[in-house]
Amino acid sequence: MANDSIHRKSFIDSSIKRARLFDFEGLDLWWVNSDSSADMPNLGILLKEWQDAITLEARNSTGSKLILTAEVNYSPSKHPSNFPVESIQQHLDWVHVRRCDDLVQRPNFTAAPMALYNPGSTVCGTDLGITAWINAGLSAKKIVMFLPYFGAEWTLVNPKVNGIGAPATDVAEGVKTRYREIKNNYISNRTIVTFDKNYVVNYFTMGTAWIAFDDVESIQYKVSYAKKKGLLGYFAWTVAYDDIWVLSQAAAVT
Repeated sequence: MANDSIHRKSFIDSSIKRARLFDFEGLDLWWVNSDSSADMPNLGILLKEWQDAITLEARNSTGSKLILTAEVNYSPSKHPSNFPVESIQQHLDWVHVRRCDDLVQRPNFTAAPMALYNPGSTVCGTDLGITAWINAGLSAKKIVMFLPYFGAEWTLVNPKVNGIGAPATDVAEGVKTRYREIKNNYISNRTIVTFDKNYVVNYFTMGTAWIAFDDVESIQYKVSYAKKKGLLGYFAWTVAYDDIWVLSQAAAVT
């Protein structure tokens, strides 16, 4: 779509009409990966034309100007070409920066899948990604940080070896690793939940199961980080996974 001017115009026009039809406040583009070296430059063109169309439509409309945002990769450097940061800065109201998925794709070792920091790594981690976006020229005030309301579960090889990086045989994300399910179905008064401030993640073991997730401490630490970094804000995936608003309230009062 993005590499053809006719297709871009059709997409832009239909998206604006749809937003007005359902009384949306704005539009959010999901663009995390690219398939060719031309995709990212074409994304830059798309964003400019989209914002121009939104601005023109607002002048001829009684409604407020539509917001235009995008969900992007955790880092602006993405093979086979980098994100068009200058165009993003000029034409988007803000971006939702995703987490780094690489840590969840390591089934042989436990990890901190939603870690704020990743000691020893120069590639994957929330702070690494956000810092890379800022260093590439994107204003911190255009960055919205990801907060996970879910975790990930590994199966330990040896339950006695159970820290971050412990040998494991499998990893899974899904319904049972939602925050609500973790708190209600896994954790009891006798469960020892560890908060690792080096990564900013909570984890615990139950038999051979090893589960990493964000509890109140991690959420508060990350919100404090977002404020100190001067970010626009944070977004939760997803509010429905919360447990009687525990995480949302922790974020709100930080």
